[in-house]
Order: sequence, then C-alpha cells, then structure tokens
Amino acid sequence: MRPGIFPSIVVACSDSALNMQKTRKYMSNTINKILVAQPAPTIIEKSPFYELSKRLEVEIDYNPLIKVIGITPKEFRSQRINILDHTAVIFTSRTTIDSFFHICEDARITVPETMKYICSTESIALYLQKYIVYRKRKISFADGSFQGLIELVVKNKAEKMLLSLSEPHKPEIPEALARLNIQHTPIILARTVATDISAEKLKEYDMVLLYSPWDVKSICEKLPVEEMPTIATFGEGTLKLAVESGIHVKTNAPTPVAPSLAKAVDLYIQAVRKGADVDDVAYVTDEQKEEFLRTQQSRLAKKGRSKK
Repeated sequence: MRPGIFPSIVVACSDSALNMQKTRKYMSNTINKILVAQPAPTIIEKSPFYELSKRLEVEIDYNPLIKVIGITPKEFRSQRINILDHTAVIFTSRTTIDSFFHICEDARITVPETMKYICSTESIALYLQKYIVYRKRKISFADGSFQGLIELVVKNKAEKMLLSLSEPHKPEIPEALARLNIQHTPIILARTVATDISAEKLKEYDMVLLYSPWDVKSICEKLPVEEMPTIATFGEGTLKLAVESGIHVKTNAPTPVAPSLAKAVDLYIQAVRKGADVDDVAYVTDEQKEEFLRTQQSRLAKKGRSKK
C-alpha cells in the first residue's frame, strides 16, 4: 500500500477494512470517471475537459455540489445597510449582481448613475449590462486574481465602497481591505447551499474536482474521508480546507506547472497510469500574497505622509 493514500488507522484492521483499503488503492490508480463540481459548460466541446476526456478515454460529468442563491428582502433589511451611502460597489460574482439589483428594485432604491462598479473579471463587468448602461468611466475590472482586484480597489480608495459577498465567503478580500484601511462596508447578497447530489452518486466516481471551500464542506457532509474518491482542488482556500479536513488531495491548481485544473488532472492521470507514486498535496502559505499586501500597505502609508 502506498503511503498517504488512506487515513491513519489506530486499530487492527478487519477483513472488511482491508478490502476497503484495497478498493481505495485500486481507485487511486484507475481514473475512468470524473465529476467536475461545476455547471456543465454551454458548449461542451470548448471545455478543456472535453479534449482530456477524448485523449485519455475518461468519462467527465458535471454536477455542482453547491449553488448560490440571492438573499431575501427581509435578509437585506436585517443588515441595516444604506446602499445610497456608498459611491462604489465591488462585485466578484454574477449572483451578487443579480441580487443587488433585485434588492434595489424591491426596496425602491434608485441607484445613481454616478455609482462606480469594481469587478474581479471582465466577464462579471460585462454582466452589468443586464441592468445598467455600460460606461467605461464608471466600470473597472481586474484580471481575476486577488492581487489584481486589490490593486484596483486601492486605485479607487477615495470611494465609499460596498463589498458584495456570499455567505459563507472567503475572508481574504475583507481582511485585505481592513489591513489596507480601505473604507468599505461588507454586505451579504447571496447564500451558498448544498445541492441534492447523494453520497451513493458521489461513490460512482473515481475522482471529484472541488472548486471552493464550500465544495469541500459539502462532500465532507456526505462522505467520510475514507470513502471519498480521489480528490483534486482548485484555489488556495479550497486546498487549505481540504487538507485541514483530513482529505488526501492528490493534485491541485493553479500551479506553475498546471495553471488550470484540467491540466493538473491530466498530469495526475498520466502519472498514475505509469505507476508513479503520487504524494498528497501539502498546503503551503502563499508568501507572495503576504508580500503583495505588505507592499500595498507601504505604498498607501507613503502616499498618506506625502499629503501632510
């Protein structure tokens, strides 16, 4: 048995336990059916997993483990936030955009044309066209990275910002804005809930790809670690929670070698088919992110002194 594939066992193994261990080892070397915990793409043939499935002869299914829904008007009112006290809104998802404008409509809030919108990606920025006239002077977007979004926020630090969030949410953006003393108000505009995929359905797969910490939480609620298929993760927060939950993560992205999860899975499958021993992925603190935040703090401090 390869080290690292199964959780540690502190009691003598029964025959059934040994059989389960043999099954887990077999599954770790036989990846024929993969679940991508994401909605199916509109055009399957353009998905990076389509080419992978044909070349490596693996079956790919799409089925989210979670879904994000907008909050109710009552939930909005309970937060006691006045939207019109703010001059800019930060968006990181389409769901929070939908919820924001639906809430404004329900509460009869007329969003002024002077409101600025700061988005994490161009696609999210373009989605605003569903509700407003797209004007470059009031809409800006980053490249999808944490650093890119924070740099954009810092450029607009004079604005009174409304930070739209889902519940639960990753703490890195609110924590970064607090560290940089950026004036902002967090507002919960959506909630993450589990889908109804069953434990039995999950066991049909040889590998499951997780994209968020809430995917990790969902699969942990449905299956014990020792019964989970091979797990791959995307993103630092997802990997961190998976490792902390005792899950044996076998590959992850983004990395210098595998910028996408499709590439990471591709490399993993090829490795195990060649008989290679693949160690669990370890979580390592992102020192580059810490250095980036320290640099931003230093720049803001210098600008503050120069104005005095």
